[in-house]
Amino acid sequence: MNKLQIIVDSVLAASVVALFVIFFTVTPCKHHAADNAGVVAEQQTLPVAYLNLDTLLAQYTFAQEAQDKLMSKQEDARLKLNTKARTLQNEMADFQRKLDNNAFLSRERAENEANRLQKKQQDLQELEAKLTNDILIENQNLNTQLRDTLNAYLQEYNKDGKYQIIFANTQNDNVLMAQPGYDITEEVVEALNKRYQK
Repeated sequence: MNKLQIIVDSVLAASVVALFVIFFTVTPCKHHAADNAGVVAEQQTLPVAYLNLDTLLAQYTFAQEAQDKLMSKQEDARLKLNTKARTLQNEMADFQRKLDNNAFLSRERAENEANRLQKKQQDLQELEAKLTNDILIENQNLNTQLRDTLNAYLQEYNKDGKYQIIFANTQNDNVLMAQPGYDITEEVVEALNKRYQK
């Protein structure tokens, strides 16, 4: 039985060596090579594209104007808060100075002034929270409007079904490398700006 096992193993080893030699030494036929070239050509034109969102946001007029509007609103809110905070700080310093110098005629007047300043401080904190919330809501609304505009345009842009997938790319997060033909950012930004001008 040992001899039979040796013979079977030898035949299998010879078969494997023969297949190995045939596989690596035989050249493919010409029509098979032509089929492979067609597959490569098809792979070079995948139904995929991507948008660089950083570039889109930097070059799309609506996004620029919305960002400027939001920044202006933030600056106005900061100025308003800083002015009110400075006024309150001056009033509190004045109150402390009067308190230190026993300038209040009665304890009741000092307590009333302290309560008034505390209420003013609380109002300032509420105003800060309201202004911050208003800016966040406006930012969310602008982002929603931008996203809806972009999605609506991409639906129209791809109505012929040329692309099955359009990726969003920010700072090379999603698309690490691609052929330049897959980047449709410039084309989309140009079209969106034309639409926005109208």
